[in-house]
Amino acid sequence: MKLTFIGADHEVTGSCHYLEACGKRILVDYGMEQGRNLFENVEIPVEASEIDYVFLTHAHIDHSGLLPLLRQKGFTGKIYATDATCGLCSIMLRDSAHIQMFEAEWRNRKAKRSANVEKFVPLYNMEDADGAIRLLTPVKYNEKKEVCEGISIRFTDVGHLLGSAAVEVWLTEGSVTKKIVFSGDIGNLRQPLLRDPSPVSEADYVLVESTYGDRLHSEIQVDYVKELAAVLSETFSRGGNVVIPSFAVGRTQEMLYFIRQIKEEGLVKDYPDFPVYVDSPLAVEATNVFRRNQADCFDEEALELVNKGINPISFPNLNLSITSEESKEINFDEEPKVIISASGMCEAGRIRHHLKHNLWRPESTILFVGYQAVGTLGRALTEGADTVKLFGEQIEVRAEIRTLAGMSGHADRNGLLKWMKGFTEKPERVFVVHGEDAVTDVFAKTLEDELGLSAYAPYSGTVVDLLTGRIVHEAAGVPYVSQKPKAINTIFERLLAAGQRLLAVIKKNEHISNKDMAKFADQVNALADKWSR
Repeated sequence: MKLTFIGADHEVTGSCHYLEACGKRILVDYGMEQGRNLFENVEIPVEASEIDYVFLTHAHIDHSGLLPLLRQKGFTGKIYATDATCGLCSIMLRDSAHIQMFEAEWRNRKAKRSANVEKFVPLYNMEDADGAIRLLTPVKYNEKKEVCEGISIRFTDVGHLLGSAAVEVWLTEGSVTKKIVFSGDIGNLRQPLLRDPSPVSEADYVLVESTYGDRLHSEIQVDYVKELAAVLSETFSRGGNVVIPSFAVGRTQEMLYFIRQIKEEGLVKDYPDFPVYVDSPLAVEATNVFRRNQADCFDEEALELVNKGINPISFPNLNLSITSEESKEINFDEEPKVIISASGMCEAGRIRHHLKHNLWRPESTILFVGYQAVGTLGRALTEGADTVKLFGEQIEVRAEIRTLAGMSGHADRNGLLKWMKGFTEKPERVFVVHGEDAVTDVFAKTLEDELGLSAYAPYSGTVVDLLTGRIVHEAAGVPYVSQKPKAINTIFERLLAAGQRLLAVIKKNEHISNKDMAKFADQVNALADKWSR
């Protein structure tokens, strides 16, 4: 019964943990790293084809984004997640594949003008994404489910994103049962639309995120509707646009919720019918998933609107841009407007085109409404960059750069402590993950000093024996030098992956009848004979 830390250890993105118990191999999340990485992640210690299950906390790409790569390399097990997470992943993983393929096409087209440039291969493609999506297995909130003999799980709402959950895992070997809880990302209190995080009462071990474990969002409850209305009024009076780089899933729907209220209350008096463009096919599809899951995930205030027949995330003059032609037309329209577009950290997607058209305009405002990871374009802009490079061109930053302070889907220090106080008895050990390098250590000490917990912030590669609680391998942080995870980029590598998958299937059929085993062996030998000639 072992736990290995793989990703988001002393870092914020790329969440991944590996469990071995009851003869099964399990991943909890398999996320993509975003922004600048400080430390190397160790490889998953087994082949993808040998993994039996994935337990997915939520749909954000830094928790789910490498699932298509896992499928590409031979994983065929079930991916357990909440209903809403399955719905969001079905669009987000396809969108991620589209970005990978578009980037590869663009780089290879550009490389044709250079000599001796190696062909760029996408990390995964749409077929891989579709393959991962087919493995998604929905589980309802608060329903304890037996995954196999000795392993049960339950998903508890943590209010970070539609469908987000802490995963409670019970592991039983012989007469010993251990319970381990993976917090996923814990939501901020009093967010629009979503419920506050639900507590978990007991665990032997807890893995808790620490994104904002060293700070408070604000001592004063911010009136985001009032602040946003002020930004809109000031910018429109200058004749400019308000460009909002926003995560297509979660933050975009929150902004629509605020803007509906602004329009309903007439808070932008000189421009009451201002147009709003959601320029992201992903955001449009995600908004539909929000509507379908409102009964399970919306808070009381949002449900009250729904029960009155009011759509809490829709209003007059809301325009949804799907095609690239519709997206381009937005920047030819001179009327002051709001443009909400992905990605939230400005690393990819249509937002970069809107920045190119608006960053140089002093009358426009670029309004950031979410966390900006180190090394991203969004972080550079919020830290005061004078110029940025977009599509090979240096753009002078003349627009007003603003941030809605405290606007976060993550709990702050006090929110994290409140969630940890939900455990009625002290866990044996708390592992602090998913935070910037210094923050993980700071929050671990906070848990020790304020709650009297045994807390530790592991680096990638650390291994814990869950039966004894002993750390059997304590890894050190290895400085990052490599590039993104390697895709299968040759036909021979595909063949090797297929071979690994076949070997995994053989191992899983150890206890079938002798008759079936003999038949299986004959089929494998016949295949080998065919290709060894």
